[in-house]
Amino acid sequence: MRSSDAKIFNHELVVTEDDLDEMDHVNNLRYLKWCLKAAVAHSADVGWNSKRYRESGRGFIVRSHKIKYRIPAVLNDEVIVKTWIDNMERVSSDRRYTVIRASDGKRLAEAETTWVYVDLATLELSKIPDEIRLAFQR
Repeated sequence: MRSSDAKIFNHELVVTEDDLDEMDHVNNLRYLKWCLKAAVAHSADVGWNSKRYRESGRGFIVRSHKIKYRIPAVLNDEVIVKTWIDNMERVSSDRRYTVIRASDGKRLAEAETTWVYVDLATLELSKIPDEIRLAFQR
């Protein structure tokens, strides 16, 4: 699966006081949390929620993250985390994110996560089933 096959998923949220740091900007780690929540929501949206992964005995875990911050979000900003699968290999998946402010479309951050598919009991790498690959192309 390559990015040309990707379907973009939008995860919307509003910045709360709990998201802010001492500078009254969204804390950098919050962006990471938002991206991870968007990934989980996207997976559930295509039919693969946490329960289904647990029942199958296999699932995705994070191997690495990369984030580039552009401009800060502040209290009450409406934010959209756009996410998609950029590439899916035999046992790994690269996911991209663009975090934007809804009111003006300004790009707040960009991120990438490499996920690996594992046996949940042993954490050994496992081949991503075609059923999952197809779900993210719909």
